[in-house]
Amino acid sequence: MARENNQDMYFADKRSQQIWRAKHIISRIFLYLFLTLFALFILLPFWFMVITSLKHPDAYDAERINSVVKLWADHPTIYNFQVIFGMPMEGEVASVNYNFGQFFLNTIIFALIATSLTVVSTVLTAFAFARLDFKGKEALFALLLATMMIPGEMMIITNYQTIDGWMWKNTFAGLTLTNFVSVFYIFYLRQAFQMIPNELYLASKVDGYGEFQYLWKVMIPVAMPTITTITILSVMGAWNAYIWPRLIANGTHPKFGNDMRLVSNGLMSLFKSAADGKDTIVIAGSMVVTAPLLLIFVIFRQYIMRGVSRSGIKG
Repeated sequence: MARENNQDMYFADKRSQQIWRAKHIISRIFLYLFLTLFALFILLPFWFMVITSLKHPDAYDAERINSVVKLWADHPTIYNFQVIFGMPMEGEVASVNYNFGQFFLNTIIFALIATSLTVVSTVLTAFAFARLDFKGKEALFALLLATMMIPGEMMIITNYQTIDGWMWKNTFAGLTLTNFVSVFYIFYLRQAFQMIPNELYLASKVDGYGEFQYLWKVMIPVAMPTITTITILSVMGAWNAYIWPRLIANGTHPKFGNDMRLVSNGLMSLFKSAADGKDTIVIAGSMVVTAPLLLIFVIFRQYIMRGVSRSGIKG
């Protein structure tokens, strides 16, 4: 009797394990199916952008007229990119010069200046709030965090009047003046600095290190993943900036006379006025503008993930 009971329990356990394994496999199938569909939903617009940029405007217009827009290009062409970069096309003497290179150069300079100033101000401010002791530090930091509750759009009019009063419109100084301090980045890096053991700070004092020596030789190397993340995010923010450059850099430099527009606002305005309504040219320009950001994310994504994982909130 005991042997039969043991056999029944064995088969019952085995059956329950089989049922659990079957449920687990089914749940994983549905999970991967959902993730696959979600990934396709995310990637479909990018695929459409790439394919459309490789279509000739006449072919794309014909598809639209027939209401059969295809997700592939029957006859891929670089016609749209030739138009964007102002290169002569086959059968034509020359093409319209969209000043694309100037827009890219302006954006690169703006991103480098804004990112450099942002990283320096963030590191120094975060170090002061994380390690230095001074009267009213916590109250000042709380006040600084409170400014995050104020929408940035509320400060645009004041900032615009200030830059206009200083005659800094259409200059890199006017572009970067309001883009080199980020309260969120300061808070973000401060949390990473606070995770560094205080014993290292005390040991540096014993070794005769000053405040800036400790910052340069200890804190910055340890928090480098977080600083790298801030640098990448700052570059991406500067590259995607639209509202402020649209107000300040929408003309020519007052001294040198070169076009000061960035890729975010210069391309679309020129495409709408000079692309003759060709959607393929506009989409090709959008792809060229988006490509550097995608490349930066693909190359440095591990640093972003590492910075996020190392700068958690200290309890």
